[in-house]
Amino acid sequence: MHADVQTVRDLQDVDQSIGILTARIDAIPTQIKQIQDQLNQFQHAYEERKTRLAANQKERREMDADVQMIRGKIAKHKDQLYELKSNEQYKAMVHEIEGEEAKIRSIEDRILEEMSEAEQLESYVHDAAARLESERARVAAEIKDLEAERSKDEAEREGLQERRQTLSGALLPGTLRLYERARKSRGTAVVPVIDASCSGCHVKLRPQYYNEIRTSDTLHTCESCGRILFYLELATDKGVEGTRVAM
Repeated sequence: MHADVQTVRDLQDVDQSIGILTARIDAIPTQIKQIQDQLNQFQHAYEERKTRLAANQKERREMDADVQMIRGKIAKHKDQLYELKSNEQYKAMVHEIEGEEAKIRSIEDRILEEMSEAEQLESYVHDAAARLESERARVAAEIKDLEAERSKDEAEREGLQERRQTLSGALLPGTLRLYERARKSRGTAVVPVIDASCSGCHVKLRPQYYNEIRTSDTLHTCESCGRILFYLELATDKGVEGTRVAM
């Protein structure tokens, strides 16, 4: 096996680990925002219900005042009934009193509806107020855990990046160029030959080229996809179990 093959395999392992860590690190701001949004939505709903409850209470006070005012008018009209001179005036006053009483019934129906809504709002506001501090504490704890995870991953990635510099510096320039080109275009740059095929693109190798990979210490790439190849000899070919990499 070519001296650079094991190094590029190690480099690929490092790059894959760096990629996993980077994806986790990059995802954390979104995760934090999602957690904060959940709290904001909960708090917004709480404040919205509080505002609606206050408006409900104000509306009921105003309707109660309207009812009292109308009742005052009715009482005044009833006192005036005894002062009327004609039957027509009496009937007109009675009709007006009946109209005012109908207004009271309509307002009282609305008050009952508002009271029913107020009961629901009060229940929600009471429960939400009890939960709000615990929700804030939960969100703060989850964000702290995510930030600690990010710090840990960043430290691990920094160590891997140093390891990457060491490995890439140990490679021949031509090998590094092959590796970087294949990694950029294919994602996976180094793959084993399995069953006389490139395990990256699954194209069958030419018999002569396959034999060269098996027997020589020259660096080989797949003629189809450009990945760096190494020979993975099946131990069953030797009459034993397991696998090993031909060196």
